[in-house]
Amino acid sequence: MNGIYILLGSNMGNRLEYLREAENLLIQQGIQVIDESSIYETAPWGKENQDWFLNVVLQIETSKSPTELLKTILEVEQSLGRIRKEKWGERCIDIDILYYHNEIMSTDELNIPHPGIPTRKFTLIPLVEMCPMEVHPETNQTQMQLLAECSDELDCNLTEYKL
Repeated sequence: MNGIYILLGSNMGNRLEYLREAENLLIQQGIQVIDESSIYETAPWGKENQDWFLNVVLQIETSKSPTELLKTILEVEQSLGRIRKEKWGERCIDIDILYYHNEIMSTDELNIPHPGIPTRKFTLIPLVEMCPMEVHPETNQTQMQLLAECSDELDCNLTEYKL
């Protein structure tokens, strides 16, 4: 995998504004946005009785290490009002590190690549849009192959929204 990819999601309040503000705050922290996927409206994953999400994948560049990037992401989430109450609960903003080049790491705080990638269409569809032939460093499958094998049946719909 070439590049660093992060996923932004929101299902509370003005979802699009939360995505935009998160991107702006990341940029203010020295993170350069190289590319962005379309924005998708997706059914909630894991806990279904909540509002739908808007999701977007960003390809970024940063000199921060994965753990430094995670620290920055958590600060951005907190500054936007993110409160972690329950797993898969609703959230004003959620930012996940999907890939950090070809790095593979697993700590109590951070897993790279994100373990949910192969099972979540809302992650794979924007990745296929951006980098269809890039290979997952653990499965050795392209993003297209992962999507073709993904059993997730939840809706993931392209929107006309722009960051």
